[in-house]
Amino acid sequence: MLLQRLSLCSRLSVGPKSLRTSTRSVSQGKMPLARAHGKSFAHRSELRQAKRIVVKLGSAVVTRGDECGLALGRLASIVEQVAMLQNQGREMMIVTSGAVAFGKQRLRHEILLSQSVRQALHSGQNQLKDMSLPVLEARACAAAGQSGLMALYEAMFTQYSTCTAQILVTNLDFHDDQKRRNLNSTLHELLRMNIVPIINTNDAVVPPPEPNSDLQGVISIKDNDSLAARLAVEMRADLLIALSDVEGLYDSPPGTDDAKLLDTFYPGDQQSITYGTKSRVGIGGMEAKVKAALWALQGGTSVVIANGTHPKVTGHVITDIVEGKKVGTFFSEVKPAGPTVEQQTDMARTAGRTLASLLPEQRSEIIYTMADLLTEKKEEILSANKKDMELAINSGRMPPSMLKRLSLSTSKLNSLAIGLRQIAVSSQDSVGRVLRRTRVANNLELEQITVPIGVLLVIFESRPDCLPQVSALAIASGNALLLKGGKEAANTNRILHELAQEALSVHNIKDAIQLVSTREEVEDLCRLEKMIDLIIPRGSSQLVRDIQRAAKGIPVLGHSEGICHVYVDHEASIDKVIKIVRDSKCDYPAACNAMETLLVHRDVLRTPLFDQIIDMLRTEQVKIHAGPRFASYLTFSPSEVKSLRTEYGDLECCIEVVDSMQEAVDHIHKYGSSHTDVIVTENEETAEQFLQLVDSACVFWNASSRFADGYRFGLGAEVGISTARIHARGPVGLEGLLTTKWVLRGDGHTAADFSEQGSMKFLHENLPVAQPLTGQRTSN
Repeated sequence: MLLQRLSLCSRLSVGPKSLRTSTRSVSQGKMPLARAHGKSFAHRSELRQAKRIVVKLGSAVVTRGDECGLALGRLASIVEQVAMLQNQGREMMIVTSGAVAFGKQRLRHEILLSQSVRQALHSGQNQLKDMSLPVLEARACAAAGQSGLMALYEAMFTQYSTCTAQILVTNLDFHDDQKRRNLNSTLHELLRMNIVPIINTNDAVVPPPEPNSDLQGVISIKDNDSLAARLAVEMRADLLIALSDVEGLYDSPPGTDDAKLLDTFYPGDQQSITYGTKSRVGIGGMEAKVKAALWALQGGTSVVIANGTHPKVTGHVITDIVEGKKVGTFFSEVKPAGPTVEQQTDMARTAGRTLASLLPEQRSEIIYTMADLLTEKKEEILSANKKDMELAINSGRMPPSMLKRLSLSTSKLNSLAIGLRQIAVSSQDSVGRVLRRTRVANNLELEQITVPIGVLLVIFESRPDCLPQVSALAIASGNALLLKGGKEAANTNRILHELAQEALSVHNIKDAIQLVSTREEVEDLCRLEKMIDLIIPRGSSQLVRDIQRAAKGIPVLGHSEGICHVYVDHEASIDKVIKIVRDSKCDYPAACNAMETLLVHRDVLRTPLFDQIIDMLRTEQVKIHAGPRFASYLTFSPSEVKSLRTEYGDLECCIEVVDSMQEAVDHIHKYGSSHTDVIVTENEETAEQFLQLVDSACVFWNASSRFADGYRFGLGAEVGISTARIHARGPVGLEGLLTTKWVLRGDGHTAADFSEQGSMKFLHENLPVAQPLTGQRTSN
């Protein structure tokens, strides 16, 4: 095996240039371009450009919980990620702990074996007495474990056709100029040959760390944190990833009350941090990590401190960091001008609680003010929208359907203002409404009342008119709101958000609605499960699916697809069919409530009704795709549909044939998305059966699918259409943004009063529902 390994390494060393070319060609990712060193990355998203990366593995990452032996599963997943990044053309280096733990395991085994042999020879029998282990000296453990640790790395990297090389260093190697030059030269040569250097302090000979021994401007090698920082700066690495057993840097010791994980840490913030104890193993601690990270940052290397021990994330923590995902704590020298998204969420929640405590007429006043501002400042809004439209058109990347959504007009703003005023009226009895009142016992009354959900995150793309609608609904329901719009509508969104905050300022709560304008990725926002209560995506089906996958800890209200059906029964009216099919498909083909599949009863084929349907669709320039059964009826059929579960979002639709209403229902259940489905028939019994059987959010009889809309339902506006089974379904307006809480008013009652020995009995008498006089008592 060793000879094979040496042979492999020798072959790789002969032609490093060809090797690097071959490894990049099989890589799924693009190799980052080399950049001028000297300045660290300002934002996480730029970490994708990192070419030379140092990965530091802390003792807690590579060792088992008993501190004797290595955590092989974690180590294997880390090796896999490093090898993958290496094969993408990056230059990877590892600074590792673990020699002491590996040696401790080995020496313990040898000592136990030796003791058992001596005891067996001495006693002449197999029964052994309890054996105590001596305290093992760390340097001896390191000497015994170093070779085994390296052999393990070598065996693991071999699985990915990646060569490794071991380098042991001490503090003196960095203070001696000649040794430092030799080390630098060796590392560069190894990287040139596409070999992963594995570096560790030579713990067999290293002296104990001396406090405050740093030279001016140079960090002393006290532990692997300082070694990794020094090495990263010496080698001009783009990124240092320091893996430990904590999620990152907290503002106070993890586990304490109010401890918050810092997404980004800036030089100068040290005074606001309270450090806890060091990790269970190793000689460093978080304070040492921060000091090393800041020193590396000053030297031009970006740093991320993250958890390398969590079983759910270890398998992708390194690659997630390199992809710019929000993992651990990112050290940056560039402090943003505005608040972070976490700070924005905190501000919104605090102001949102004040919003919920306002009187209903005060919330209405805010919405009326926002409606007035839409018309008063329409010129400014349209001017900003014009800039967005010009940028979108010039880019040439936005399809016509999205351009239509992006565009605003005077009539659109007027319609928005009307919708907002409707919301203002309906908000009068929303928050604090008593749904149920029960007299549990004498002088013990229970109420169930409506309250806001909390903090909403609404993510929308290329539809700026969504911003005032959702803002008004959030205000009416007393919810705080976080908005993340598409960059294509940045100018329009900014001015509309300013108008919303101006309206909120009437009652000094402008922070209740926040517009996220930082470089936050949608996936990162979906991980704020402790700060956000509900996510509402407004956009393409792909956007909704991506958010549903990413938001594992936060409920998502929405639908991923709008595969809507119109079923034409054999007893349908010709005039109604033509009107409904035309409106359902052609009014706004990109809408989620547009018809995608036309189901036709078999008896309608080869009738004047069917001919008129086809003629109308052709006149409207709708491209027709034939379902399998429909295609079988035709000699020359349109292109056969690839999938009956297709949302076209354009002037295209599928036509399929069914034998009965029940077969149409079965087709809808099999291929639909539970959004909106329609029957066109004059037979009332057939229609009622369809309405009862179809399990969709909206089911219509002799009406266009385009009616599935909050405005048309009289909700004033909607935050989206939900196909979920719980909380809210169909067009979601004001009611869908409320939840409930229980309020119990007693007079010194205890549970013991109602026990067998107690003096009270339950009444559970339903009382008339009366509305509260004010909104104050229903604050969330």
